[in-house]
Amino acid sequence: MLFKSKIKWFALVTLLVSSVSLLVHLHLARYSSGDIVQVRSTSFLNDDFTLKFGKHTLRYKKLWGDIKSLEFVQPFANPRSTYPLPNEKNNGFIYAKIYGGFEKIQSAIADLVAVARLLNATLVIPEIQESGRAKGISSKFKSFSYLYDEEQFVAALANDVLVVRKLPQNLQDARKRKKFSTFSPKNSATPDFYIRNVLPKLKKSNVIGLLISEGGILQSILPSAMSEYQRLRCRVAFHALHFRSEIRDLGLRIVERLRAFNQPFLVFHPGLVRDTLAYHGCAELFQDVHTELIQYRRDQMIKQGIIHEALSVESHFRRKNGSCPLMPEEVGLLLRAMGYPSNTVVYIAGSETYGGERVLIPLRAMFANLVDRTSLCSAKELSDLVGPETPLPSDLLKSPQAKSEKELVEEWKKASPRPRPLPPPPARPIYRHEKEGWYGWVAEADHEPDPSPADLRLKAHRLLWDALDYIVSVEADAFFPGFNNDGSGWPDFSSLVMGHRLYVTASVRTYRPDRKTLIGLFDDIKEHMYYPKRNWTFFVREHLNKSLNEDGLMIASQLSKPNLFLSHPLPECSCRTSGWIKTTRPIMGSPSDLLYRSLDECPEWMQRGLEMVSNKDTNMEGEVADESESLEDDAVTEEQPESNQGGAPPEADDEMDPDD
Repeated sequence: MLFKSKIKWFALVTLLVSSVSLLVHLHLARYSSGDIVQVRSTSFLNDDFTLKFGKHTLRYKKLWGDIKSLEFVQPFANPRSTYPLPNEKNNGFIYAKIYGGFEKIQSAIADLVAVARLLNATLVIPEIQESGRAKGISSKFKSFSYLYDEEQFVAALANDVLVVRKLPQNLQDARKRKKFSTFSPKNSATPDFYIRNVLPKLKKSNVIGLLISEGGILQSILPSAMSEYQRLRCRVAFHALHFRSEIRDLGLRIVERLRAFNQPFLVFHPGLVRDTLAYHGCAELFQDVHTELIQYRRDQMIKQGIIHEALSVESHFRRKNGSCPLMPEEVGLLLRAMGYPSNTVVYIAGSETYGGERVLIPLRAMFANLVDRTSLCSAKELSDLVGPETPLPSDLLKSPQAKSEKELVEEWKKASPRPRPLPPPPARPIYRHEKEGWYGWVAEADHEPDPSPADLRLKAHRLLWDALDYIVSVEADAFFPGFNNDGSGWPDFSSLVMGHRLYVTASVRTYRPDRKTLIGLFDDIKEHMYYPKRNWTFFVREHLNKSLNEDGLMIASQLSKPNLFLSHPLPECSCRTSGWIKTTRPIMGSPSDLLYRSLDECPEWMQRGLEMVSNKDTNMEGEVADESESLEDDAVTEEQPESNQGGAPPEADDEMDPDD
């Protein structure tokens, strides 16, 4: 009995111990899971930084804050020397036609005004052929006014060049009879070319015509003695060229709707344009019929003498050389590596993204708030911007007219001897999409057909869409180009936006990535697929952060400016405030020293105004900083350093690298 009772007591004790142990483990598991949930919740709030952090916290400043070292660069395109006013008794009139898309028009007009000033001539408001060739577009807007505000253009240039809306009647008649000379100057034409070749013709006939097709008619870098002409370019591009009120109002409404997300937004311009891809031989970036379409276009450009290379090139080597655009999924990885959360508002700019929505799917998977003008504007708003247009022909071809019985009998008599084969079955209707676009010719013709009325109208509409996106891109909190400074010599959308942002507010976040360097980093991932280097993100951040400051500006001045002055209007169109020496303490020969010493000092009236604005902003920042100081201190511990002064990455990669 005693033994049996001992067994019972032992079983009871064991049961009690097991129960206590189970309760302890359950309690520990609950505590641990609570920590995990809490950590995940905190991580989510960190992603949604606008809810937890204000504009004055460290995390916000690293992603969206202005570049402090560039706050001393201010826009100043006013004349600096003796600048006589234009006179009606000049050498004559200049009449121009501009061919090409938005980028070429924007750049060409600035060059055209500078040439008119150089030749002491009166400028006739140029014609935009991209809209003039389209049939049936709104008669409400004619050529230049289809895109720009004529009144603003004339008024803003009153002290620089005389501008008229049309030629005098006698010269209009001479133009119809082609009695005056016309020139097609190259994008890199020198001032000496106009003085020697164009000016004598202008004085003789009192009028000349210019045909502009390469996006410009004057070389980008001019002699130092012609700095006033560079500043004139800036006044044209950044002050005189205002979009018409309908475009400007809708563009600002898009910006307001983006601000309604209650967080900053980033603009990404992919730069996937068919002509550019064909020029650089980037067809193999795509894996379907788009490759054939790019090759067709490249073959056409070779026959036109635009390209002097072979039709088939190795796109892989072009991509490694930085001659091809970054694909959207690559840009998504770069932005995530920089620390931008998945709910960041990303606006896709550009009227043409070759490959369509399909190439944006990986980027949309990384950033759910991926928007564009079609998602932020209603169909009515976009149609009102275009204006009333004449309908295009019907999509279906008209059926042949039925033949009479007499005609059928006559055909029967004239037919070949009997017995006759059965007639072919009746042809099905041919739809419009089968005879226009690549559907009708890609597999049947050796060359691309002439553009259809629908294609010409689409090109005119793209001017409006690019103008909208240009407004949004200039106003964005951050801008990232997918393809700029491609080396073709043509103006590109991203370069124009980067130059405009640099002029208006140099300290705003504008990334200037080196595609060759970034492609090398992506290739490193492919080579070390299973053992990637742990400091890859560090190298990406280091490169992109350097592209934001003086280092990026100095590189851009060497690469971008020789091709397009408006992409880098420094130092001619800017000045520096006097506080840069006290604050930055530049080292002799450093990028900061080279940048600021090349700039003129801002006039006193401008510096006094800037100081007043700065004092107001400082007082407001102090009030907000007191409220968010505790949150900022917590955020500091979570941040990773952007750069390492010692030159070595913070992680020890020797243990992870299989090649060592």
